[in-house]
Amino acid sequence: MTDVVPVRRALISVSDKTGLVDFARALAEKGVEILSTGGTAKAIAAAGIAVTEVSDFTGFPEILDGRVKTLVPQIHGGLLGRRDNPAHLKQMADHKILPIDLLAVNLYPFEATVARGAPFEDCVENIDIGGPAMIRAAAKNHDFVAVLTEAGQYAEVLAEIAGKGGTTLALRRRLAGEAYARTGAYDAAISSWFAAGRGETFPERLVIAGTLRQGLRYGENPHQEAAFYVNSGRYGLATASQLQGKELSYNNINDTDAAFELAAEFDAPTIAIIKHANPCGVATAATLAEAWDLALRCDPVSAYGGIVALNRPLDGATAERIAHIFTEVIIAPEATEEARAALARKKNLRLLVTGGMPDTTAPGLTFRSVGGGFLAQSRDIGRVDAAALKVASKRAPTEAELKDLLFAFRVCKHVKSNAIVYAKGLATVGIGAGQPNRVDSAKIAAWKSETAAEMAKLPGRLTEGSVVASDAFFPFADGLEAAVAAGATAVIQPGGSKHDPEVIEAADKAGIAMVFTGMRHFRH
Repeated sequence: MTDVVPVRRALISVSDKTGLVDFARALAEKGVEILSTGGTAKAIAAAGIAVTEVSDFTGFPEILDGRVKTLVPQIHGGLLGRRDNPAHLKQMADHKILPIDLLAVNLYPFEATVARGAPFEDCVENIDIGGPAMIRAAAKNHDFVAVLTEAGQYAEVLAEIAGKGGTTLALRRRLAGEAYARTGAYDAAISSWFAAGRGETFPERLVIAGTLRQGLRYGENPHQEAAFYVNSGRYGLATASQLQGKELSYNNINDTDAAFELAAEFDAPTIAIIKHANPCGVATAATLAEAWDLALRCDPVSAYGGIVALNRPLDGATAERIAHIFTEVIIAPEATEEARAALARKKNLRLLVTGGMPDTTAPGLTFRSVGGGFLAQSRDIGRVDAAALKVASKRAPTEAELKDLLFAFRVCKHVKSNAIVYAKGLATVGIGAGQPNRVDSAKIAAWKSETAAEMAKLPGRLTEGSVVASDAFFPFADGLEAAVAAGATAVIQPGGSKHDPEVIEAADKAGIAMVFTGMRHFRH
């Protein structure tokens, strides 16, 4: 076996014709014989490049509506035969099998077919059989065969052929690994589709595949390695374009995703400010500029160096306001020219636009690694509306309280447990997150609201006259009593504790309204 293998014969069969003609022409100019099939062969021939149809090469016609065209010994023998094995060479000669030195195949667009909602039969017909078989064969025999599975690989291979007279073992070996990753991801998409069709959320074998979006400088900490992979075209970080700013970090991406998913929960203009994956201010208002002022007021100390997400295109007036404090990332579906100009002087600030908002009601799975495996669960797409609420107290909430209660409970879904959220006028006025007990969360949120009021030069606490949301039930009355002490006039919580009667009694004693949702929103 030699390190550099000349390319004398190549088989090209691609559904994605990007760069095809230029690639084929460059090979032909190097004297490479080109074999091809179907539409690929027609495209090459139409460009005036010599090409041999696979059926002419093998002497076997395409049959079964094209399902069988490359599944023949002349193709697989040419890909799998070892050039350093005399027995292989003799058998190839005996059966008139010629070696194939380069294979360029990208697969039938199964994933795209499913994504556009095509009928079952169309999806089945877009399951490629010959393509994966050839790719796996060529990858196995990478000592002698270079295998390409996407147009982005063409230039490097052509450059090596031009510079070294063939492909090197190092390149072929890397391409082989990428090829198996591609067929693995393809099979994962097919198996997931079949499982979904059976209504099976958790099949016996769950395979996850992703495409590298970017390598990251490090993970949560400098001694950890990290990268960002995408596996969906769903609007969000996967579709984001960075318009300016420093390279995104692992923590930036994690926090930005949390912020954008929260902002997407609301239909009216909404801004969410996130710090270390927890909201520190969320508000809905008539305009984004007003929403920003209200969201920032909740916890201006934590907002410093935070992530800002908007559910509307970023406008110039809002951008000017945000630019007054240090912000790591701003993410929005789009940004106006005025907004971009307003932020341009903030050279390090990352500005991301996604083209759309995430669908927070779309089903899917979330994952978390544990020692030796991972946990999988369905996404928390649960929502409650006024009709789903059960009034547990003697007093029912007012219309204004009810709007704030529903707002606060939706924000609560995105706060680390144990979560307490105070809200007033569709804006958070105190957030307590991630404490080992609910009482501390209620007290911390109230204490932070005092600090925020002082900074805004307002008397008392922002929580006076607010409503409060809890992500899970109050196990005892003390947590509710802490919220009442902070100035809350109405409470929304899941209910379901064996001490519910005690908590209801405390609410009635304080004269506050309390509603049960029957739905918990733990977030760990």
